[in-house]
Amino acid sequence: MSSSVPRKRVRKSPAARRAEIVEASSAVALAEGLEGVTLRRIADELDVRPGLISHYFPSAEELVAEAFGDAASGELDALLPVDDPETTPRLRLARFFADAMGEAYDDISRLWINARHLSRYRPLLRDRVVVQEEAWRERLAAVIREGVEGGEFRTGDPYVTAIQILVVLDGLAAHANTETGERPAAVTRLAVRLAERELGLDPGALDRP
Repeated sequence: MSSSVPRKRVRKSPAARRAEIVEASSAVALAEGLEGVTLRRIADELDVRPGLISHYFPSAEELVAEAFGDAASGELDALLPVDDPETTPRLRLARFFADAMGEAYDDISRLWINARHLSRYRPLLRDRVVVQEEAWRERLAAVIREGVEGGEFRTGDPYVTAIQILVVLDGLAAHANTETGERPAAVTRLAVRLAERELGLDPGALDRP
């Protein structure tokens, strides 16, 4: 005769529990949009009481901002790792463009559109969007600056060049919700060609090997 013993719930540290909540919120945001991030929804995802979620995030607005920040930071670290000593700045940029314009990043592109729209009405989210935008500019500018110092790139202001590149990428990503797959290749490669021109590179220099 067998007997079943109720499974004991593991008590997690506050840091581990908070990280778990943020991770679940980020996943919901990427899959369904920031409107889907509510205290009750995340509680259901983790099979806990809503009160546990509100203990770490007293308001849904705080959780929404954190969910977006986590997803955006994860994207940035994947596309432009801070420590990547095995490749040159040129190869890092080539990889960045190839990955950033691939279908794998359509969900995060949609999330940026979502966040920028909602930030008009949500101050906490707006502040997090501003922080993430600056993080993107600084990270890309750092790669460009390294390339200038190493003689790979030529540009008078790496920061301005980074902004130019990101503006074009954002413009292309703005159509993530309505993209039909019929965009001309010349348009798809617009950010790459602009980067090559602004960095003093030959056409094709930032195509991924």
